[in-house]
Amino acid sequence: MTPPLLILILAAGSSSRMRGADKLLEQVAGEPQLCRITRLALASGAPVRVVLPPDRPLRAAALQGLDAEVVQAPDAAQGMSASLRRGAAGWAGALMILPADMPEIDADMIAHLIDIHHENRNQILRGAAMGRPGHPVILPADLLPAVQDLAGDEGARRLLARHPDRVQLVDLPGRAALTDLDTPEDWQAWRSAQDR
Repeated sequence: MTPPLLILILAAGSSSRMRGADKLLEQVAGEPQLCRITRLALASGAPVRVVLPPDRPLRAAALQGLDAEVVQAPDAAQGMSASLRRGAAGWAGALMILPADMPEIDADMIAHLIDIHHENRNQILRGAAMGRPGHPVILPADLLPAVQDLAGDEGARRLLARHPDRVQLVDLPGRAALTDLDTPEDWQAWRSAQDR
């Protein structure tokens, strides 16, 4: 039997541009963004694994009570690829890569991508906004071994570039697939736009 799809939430970044704050603990709809995105991923029914750095205990605390597996990435400073390698280790099925800092991704979008994956398990699915590629990304099971060869801070970009014929863009509502917020100003501007 084919293993189910795993949702891998990448939450090991340093938030270095937040000037002391933690973007993953910013409040979105009344809860920390990390808690929110994990809860929405779990609502899909798929297993969820969250990659955390060892030096952010408040992130781990934000996940208390949620049925997600937590994986530590002591080498997170090496970049997103280190988190991907840690998070994908030991998994043999398909993998959804879901960055934790995307406040406009919702449960319906996650479920929509999973539904498309079930219809064609060989395609690389990539969330998009008006044709511009973004996240989440679903990697088919046969590409998982190649994740362990990734290096640097560009995630799976090189892996996707090696298989352009298999990449299918999936337009998600609005700019959800592209909206990640890295600075206090980003968060302030985004909240102001939500209040309009």
